[in-house]
Amino acid sequence: MIKKTISLSMLIFVLLFMTLISYFHYNQLPIYDWGLAYKFIKNSTQTENFEILSKNLGFSSDEKLLIIHADDLGLSDSVNDTSMESLLKNTVTSASVIMNAEKVQEIADFSKKYPKIDLGVHLTVTSEWKFHKWGGILSNNDISSLLNSKNNFYWNKRKFTKYSKIKELHDELQAQVDLAISMGINVSHIDSHEGALFFDPDVFKTYLKIAENNNLLAFVPVQASVHFDESFPKPKHAIIIDQFFMAEAGIKHEEMEEYYLDILDNLEPGLSEIIVHFGLDNDKMKEITVDKIDYGSKWREMDYKIFNNEKFINSIKKNNIKLINYKDLENHIR
Repeated sequence: MIKKTISLSMLIFVLLFMTLISYFHYNQLPIYDWGLAYKFIKNSTQTENFEILSKNLGFSSDEKLLIIHADDLGLSDSVNDTSMESLLKNTVTSASVIMNAEKVQEIADFSKKYPKIDLGVHLTVTSEWKFHKWGGILSNNDISSLLNSKNNFYWNKRKFTKYSKIKELHDELQAQVDLAISMGINVSHIDSHEGALFFDPDVFKTYLKIAENNNLLAFVPVQASVHFDESFPKPKHAIIIDQFFMAEAGIKHEEMEEYYLDILDNLEPGLSEIIVHFGLDNDKMKEITVDKIDYGSKWREMDYKIFNNEKFINSIKKNNIKLINYKDLENHIR
């Protein structure tokens, strides 16, 4: 009887272990530290002190503050055009730029013309598209651990996390920030393309170090706050987003509007962010996102149209949501 109990316990343990590994693998979560994995599963997260934050921003503690953030600026003309239009209309309040992408100069010119527009650097160390690839800002020899055999960034987060050397990572991230500033982009914050910098503890600390060294805010989704503890307290420039939303892979295009409207209807008081990916369903975006349904060309046009239609705009007003950006949050930090 005892042997059977032990065997059953071992079987349950193995099944749970394999399920966990499969979950991390399927979701491209490069978590190799079991202590961190436990905290991730347990959801040992922290939150911003919203009472202080809201007071510093001139709001009451029961307000719903929302950042609508467009990713991937610089990727293509249509990504730039739809994002810039939305930033000027304030249907998007903040955005970040892939400095490794082809169409960055247009964003730099836009930032110089509209310096109050809130822009950040979308720190990029992965290259997920099938044919549209990029490498680093620095020379290949200087960042060889970040690159595959074709001198492109790895296509997924697991390989990046496994092979990257922290010194080379730091230098490349700093080079991306330096390039943005040298081109005239008025940078307020940093975030991470595909969230690649949020999983490994040393990588995450490097990400926050870049923010600190450059006096920038760092976007931290609440899930990544599991890294913070007594030995590594949250630095003041790290902004934990208590409610973080992004349309998940696999969502049907016809369900996207309802998904976003439901977020607005159920948004709780605190600091929230919705991340969107704009563009048009044109030949160029189809070429870049070939074989991709999630975050592909049609997805991006749907995002753009939903956030710029009257139904969505009126829902923000109906739910008494206050739109803010990272430049506003600078007041809280300073």
